[in-house]
Amino acid sequence: MVDFGNTLKSLRLQKNMTQAQLSQKLGLTKSVISAYETGLRLPSYDVLIHISKIFNVSTDYLLGLTNEKKPYPSTK
Repeated sequence: MVDFGNTLKSLRLQKNMTQAQLSQKLGLTKSVISAYETGLRLPSYDVLIHISKIFNVSTDYLLGLTNEKKPYPSTK
């Protein structure tokens, strides 16, 4: 999970999104996003899932457990 902050920042920059824009989408403050990116905090499960949906990546990718970006296929 050490790479979570770097992964989040990289995904955010790839989407040309500011910390303020991401914080607004998540309903959090910009300082919380900064804390995630610098490794001072980790998101709750709910926020982690929301982040994965925003960037269309799996939570495993966000947590550094896999190199596969795409989320798992839906079982619906």
